[in-house]
Amino acid sequence: METGLLVATFVCIAINALEVAAKTVRARFVLQNSAEVGVGQRWLPYLAILEGAGVVGLVAGLLGWPRLGLAAAIGLVLFFVGAVGAHIRAKVFHNIAFPAVFLALAVAAAGYFTGSVA
Repeated sequence: METGLLVATFVCIAINALEVAAKTVRARFVLQNSAEVGVGQRWLPYLAILEGAGVVGLVAGLLGWPRLGLAAAIGLVLFFVGAVGAHIRAKVFHNIAFPAVFLALAVAAAGYFTGSVA
């Protein structure tokens, strides 16, 4: 189980890092998605910073600061609960699987770090 959670944590780091890069360069799919769910483009840099902080925190957790990793994972869980909520509020269900998968990976990372801290 621990190995699976560790792998999920690495995947969580990778896909969130890619998403931060996409937000930073204002990739077309990011702009389209944010418009569909009612998130203004002016929020993208702030969302990228929050998500990037989560990535950095997860990496720090793997490098020996598991409490920081747990805090970052919890932050990402909250971030993606908000993202799923934004999709539901806007009734945008055709791509809700993406934030849901990100949420599941953040939950797995939190599970990994919970075991590391305990």
